[in-house]
Amino acid sequence: QVQLVESGGGLVQAGGSLRLSCAASGRTFSSNTMGWFRQAPGKERESVARISSNGVSTYYADSVKGRFTISRDNAKNTVYLQMNSLKPEDTAVYYCAASARPYYSTSDTTFQYWGQGTQVTVYS
Repeated sequence: QVQLVESGGGLVQAGGSLRLSCAASGRTFSSNTMGWFRQAPGKERESVARISSNGVSTYYADSVKGRFTISRDNAKNTVYLQMNSLKPEDTAVYYCAASARPYYSTSDTTFQYWGQGTQVTVYS
C-alpha cells in the first residue's frame, strides 16, 4: 500500500512559479512510476507529467512542456512538480499518483494510488 500526500499548492499570479511536493509512504516508492495529474472545474482529469522509478525518463503533456519539470528524490520518498510561467489555464486541483508498473508500460489508467490533491489557482 502506498499513501501519497501533496503539498505546495496555492494562489499565484500569472507568470509566477510554484513547486508541488508529494510525499509517499511505503517501501515501494523507489520502484514506482510516479505521475502528476490535474482536474479543472467542469473538465476531465488530465495527465500532466510522469517520471520513471529511477528518474531518468519523463513525460509531459504538450500544454506544460517547457514550463513544468517533474523530479523525484527516492531517498526522501518524494516527487516534485516545479511549475514556472504559470497561466490561468493551469488552475486546477493537482493530484500525485503512483503506478507499480514500469514506466514504459504505464498509462493514465494504471495508476493505483492517489493523493488527496492540492489546489493551484493562477490569476491574471
